[in-house]
Amino acid sequence: MDVINKKVKENEVARAIELQEIVTSLGPAYIKLGQALSIRPDVLSPVAMTELQKLCDKVPSFPDDIAMALIEEELGQPWQNISHLCPLLLEAFQTTTSLGQVYKGRLKENEDVVAVKVQRPFVLETVTIDLYIIRNLGMVLRTFPQVSIDVVGLVDEWAARFFEELDYVNEGRNGTLFAEMMRKDLPQVFIPKTYEKYASRRVLTTGWIEGEKLSQSTESDVGELVNVGVICYLKQLLDTGFFHADPHPGNLIRTPEGKLAVLDFGLVTKLTDDQKYGMIEAIAHLIHRDPAILKDFVKLDFIPDGVNLDPILPVLAKVFDQALEGGGAKNINFQELASDLAQITFDYPFRIPPYFALIIRASGVLEGIALVGDPDVAIVDEAYPYIAQRLLTDESSRLRDAFRYTIYWKSGVFDAERFIDVMQAFENFITAAKSGGGENLNGNMAELGLLPGRTHISCLESNLLPLYLKTQQPVQTRAA
Repeated sequence: MDVINKKVKENEVARAIELQEIVTSLGPAYIKLGQALSIRPDVLSPVAMTELQKLCDKVPSFPDDIAMALIEEELGQPWQNISHLCPLLLEAFQTTTSLGQVYKGRLKENEDVVAVKVQRPFVLETVTIDLYIIRNLGMVLRTFPQVSIDVVGLVDEWAARFFEELDYVNEGRNGTLFAEMMRKDLPQVFIPKTYEKYASRRVLTTGWIEGEKLSQSTESDVGELVNVGVICYLKQLLDTGFFHADPHPGNLIRTPEGKLAVLDFGLVTKLTDDQKYGMIEAIAHLIHRDPAILKDFVKLDFIPDGVNLDPILPVLAKVFDQALEGGGAKNINFQELASDLAQITFDYPFRIPPYFALIIRASGVLEGIALVGDPDVAIVDEAYPYIAQRLLTDESSRLRDAFRYTIYWKSGVFDAERFIDVMQAFENFITAAKSGGGENLNGNMAELGLLPGRTHISCLESNLLPLYLKTQQPVQTRAA
């Protein structure tokens, strides 16, 4: 049996590699589609997903003279008038992406070192034709009842993001907005400057980042920067709602100064308040194995409104019971959980919304980098201090209710152990924020942990409980 399983595994890997090679040969639209599918456990197997995530490394370059001609066409002047670029320098520092390639140069006007990204020629026209073909194939698949996935809807959602990604002016604005959102609270996160004067739909000029991929760095502060990355993505996910949706390892750089540089803002997604608060509520219900998580899934668009939840409840309960074994919610492997949830989509009206697939991917990338330095790391455990900080300090009535629920649960009995657990996580958040540069780099990340009118963590022990746990139900202590 072991020999058979080994052979099946080898065949699956071989077919996945063939799929990757076929997709690469078909061009940019199929490459981006492959990348989009690489985060869809409800569509592809884990092996196929892993291979398609390597697509960026397989894209061929296009000639430098074509790139230089496109710069001149887009910016209205020869590239020699803009930058001290030369063919030899371009060849030495050229890197390739699925939609274009990047060159290093130095602006003549101020000697700033820049990265110039140039879009592949005719990529918009090619992609438009390919999308038309792919969508028509999806229309044909709709006629087969055994195909449970809405391929047309998936293509439409992906295509809208793809066309946004082809607009480099939009990408530059996204980067500028993201930098503004992070500057105050997370100065240890660095976003390269966009030079709008030298940006167009097909050319983007930003500051050049020196450094090494965080996933390949051997510096002692990598673990600390991973924590910064976790806080950065949680801030996007649960606070700003402006989410960097393409966090592959090549976009996370450790700078020589020990900062975390985040690159490439062509693909972003925006989360609603309902989605942000709904995820925190779902985490509270998940920790306590509460059936109310089904209603959270409806709010978060996993289950359509009006669906009978009774048949789905025991199936989801089984999945989460398995996920919660061996350490509880903090040690959940969300990649495995996503795969288990994906299996439900074949038999029940349960779906993984696009925004959540992007969240799963971001979590997987950060966890993969963290595991290099610490094989015992749990990404949810790393995230828990930030979640505790939001529960304790956010003025939203929904998050206050979620905090009360976490401490009292549905029985209305005050649980001192849960309260201490949240408080410890909260204190860990402040410690991490300070050590990660929130204080030393003049940032305000540590200040996010201070309650209105409070100046020190010690104030919390005596004042937090009556301030945040007001309820009509009597406060009780759980019996041992």
